[in-house]
Amino acid sequence: PRLLSQFFFADERVTRVVAEINGLDAELDPQQYLVLLNQLHLSQAHLLSILERIMEECIPMQRHSRDYLVKFPEELLVDNLGNHMLFAAECLLAGSFLEVEEADGVQLRPQARNLLCSLELVRMVLREQSLSQPSSYPEPVRAALIQFDRLFAEFELSYVSSLVAVKSPEEIYRQQEIIVLFCETVERALRLGYLTQEMIDGYEPLLMFTIPRLAIISGLLIYPEGPLSLEQSPEQMSQVFSPFYNLLKKIRDLLRVLSAEELCLLERSLCTAE
Repeated sequence: PRLLSQFFFADERVTRVVAEINGLDAELDPQQYLVLLNQLHLSQAHLLSILERIMEECIPMQRHSRDYLVKFPEELLVDNLGNHMLFAAECLLAGSFLEVEEADGVQLRPQARNLLCSLELVRMVLREQSLSQPSSYPEPVRAALIQFDRLFAEFELSYVSSLVAVKSPEEIYRQQEIIVLFCETVERALRLGYLTQEMIDGYEPLLMFTIPRLAIISGLLIYPEGPLSLEQSPEQMSQVFSPFYNLLKKIRDLLRVLSAEELCLLERSLCTAE
């Protein structure tokens, strides 16, 4: 059950697969090469998952901040992102620029080299520790883990930033404003009887359509200075709504001519229409 013991066997697995790959002629047996490559990715992912648990146990208060992850597109926030970063670093060090422009790859190579060297150091000190005192983490082990954690985070941010357009702080703030708008919309809908707490607690599928519709009305009429404010330019709005700037103006103009009773009737119909 000890993490260092688990790390030792996971590390042995990675070392064994790497040795098999190095001893294989990929041109003579490409199918076996692909099989071993897949095994390497799986074994590395397992190794990284154990290493993550070790860092949480050993250096929980010294972990490098991962706040930058909120800047990443949601499709990149997957369970195997760490393993993908490790594979990217290995490719860059080998001179292969699979996903990034060559100029970006050249700039990233020193970071990739430092990261992989740090990983080798971590593997070495953890192997030695697992064979001597598998229940403790002395200062050299802690120092190696802190350095690896920092280098990994720095490479991850730099690599993804060169790969895709990460969200700016302004865009993150705008999205937080949208979250607040949706929360206020739900609170208002509950107060007016458009929705029930049972619908929310039961994850009623219709809410996926109802709440955004009500939020548009709230953002245009009830909270006109919020994230749907049309007094700002499209460039100042969140990317979620900026493509529909002109359409939102037309909707606002139509809503303004409705009486209070007509607006209530409209909102109630939006809660039932599919």
